[in-house]
Amino acid sequence: MSDQSMRVAVLGGGSFGTALASIAADNGAEVRQWLRDPDLAAQITREHRNGRYLPDYAINAAVVASTEMAEVLEGAELVLVAIPSKAFREVVRKARPFLHQAQILVSTTKGIQEEGFKLMSQILEEETGFPHIGVISGPNLASEIADKQLTATVIASDDPETRTRVQSALGCDYFRVYASNDRYGVELGGALKNIYAIAAGMAAALGMGENTRSMLMTRALAEMSRFAVDQGANPMTFLGLAGVGDLIVTCSSALSRNYRVGQALGEGKTLEEAVQALGQVAEGVNTVRLVRDKAHEDGVYMPLAEGLYQVLFKGVPARDMARLLMLGEQSSDVEFVLPRKDVQQDRRDGGERHG
Repeated sequence: MSDQSMRVAVLGGGSFGTALASIAADNGAEVRQWLRDPDLAAQITREHRNGRYLPDYAINAAVVASTEMAEVLEGAELVLVAIPSKAFREVVRKARPFLHQAQILVSTTKGIQEEGFKLMSQILEEETGFPHIGVISGPNLASEIADKQLTATVIASDDPETRTRVQSALGCDYFRVYASNDRYGVELGGALKNIYAIAAGMAAALGMGENTRSMLMTRALAEMSRFAVDQGANPMTFLGLAGVGDLIVTCSSALSRNYRVGQALGEGKTLEEAVQALGQVAEGVNTVRLVRDKAHEDGVYMPLAEGLYQVLFKGVPARDMARLLMLGEQSSDVEFVLPRKDVQQDRRDGGERHG
């Protein structure tokens, strides 16, 4: 079957899943979209509009939405799973009876499952055991994709067929799809940057300037790559779209849900008030706690994640936490050029010489 007539299934009715469904249909694929909500599914099929998540976006008229999993997955060659992390495994299990080995399964979700610190592609692997598994991640604000603004993303997989098929299905003149074989690094980048978007929103609300924002993003990049490499990722991945690219957009944009949560916290709102005002899932809130605990467990130095944890879950005011972070140690700039432990040793040696 040619890529032009590929059958694509999208599981999830959020903004990113809806945008990807429409792009695949624009590229000539036959697209089915699964949603839990029958009213929203009917609206997408009938009005070609997702009134809840992308109300002003005209969805390709060929996209057919349904609440019937079997109907959506029948004959699908590519399955995009765009489900929030908390419900991800449950939906994959629901889909499992209608999936088969030849299908390409791709997660678009930037989150981490609490039990066992599992990424979404690991859940796909555990639940199916299939060979064609990948992840999509990058600087992808769905509202801009819906406006057909030039955007790039990464398809990461060990499997060349997964990479090339996804590039064919989704690549177009405004949505560029680049390939990576570091699935773990790309996926961790997508999950980790949500933490630092909260920090950037807090910094903006506290009136911090461009220098501060630049420092925050750069130290965030150092921290997330340090953590990811400890987990087995390639540090070079963080120089790409799923690392620094996604970090820049999510730390600079009021369209980012995590940024908006941080902004509300910086304005003095409680976490509950901030999440309530948003009205959507901000994956970063849960990720802060999971990553902070994992860093403690594995002995990875993550002062920004620790600071955010204190603000979100221990009631420390954002302004106080920002001040404390500025008093933190001045260590190495790029960990993989000059390791932090070497800087600490140099400082100790210097102290002994001058003691």
